[in-house]
Amino acid sequence: MGTVTAKQLKQRTGEIIKRLKSGERFTLTHRGKPVAVISPFLSKEERFSPGLRSFDEAWEDIERALEKTKPPFKSWKEATRWARMS
Repeated sequence: MGTVTAKQLKQRTGEIIKRLKSGERFTLTHRGKPVAVISPFLSKEERFSPGLRSFDEAWEDIERALEKTKPPFKSWKEATRWARMS
């Protein structure tokens, strides 16, 4: 992964876009400190590995497991409220 300063990005946007299209990633710095990572856009198929489940499917499994273990809270919302109050 290369590094590009904010000034370089402003001056050489076209060149950096070409390099992004070829798959290169950059760490964007401002005043010497990293502020962002710029990476090529990935399609939905590229972003999700075939071995990963959808969020909804994974969450259903979590809720089923919680039902079996009899957690101290009736729902995740109740647990979230309790955690935020602590």
